Amino acid sequence: MNNHLYNLYSQLVQDRRSIYRIQKFYLRDARGCKKCQDFWKKILKEKEANTQVILQLIKNHK
Repeated sequence: MNNHLYNLYSQLVQDRRSIYRIQKFYLRDARGCKKCQDFWKKILKEKEANTQVILQLIKNHK
């Protein structure tokens, strides 16, 4: 695997871990603060979209 593809996989893993933490912990911890809840929901949506793009890029390199 070349470094370029490895970087895509690495970023995918990081984003998936972030998504897990946001869903499991950060949103729960931000209960009671609408601004923080909205922030985490926005970040979550962005990370989910990014993972779809990365997955497509990885598929295109196979």
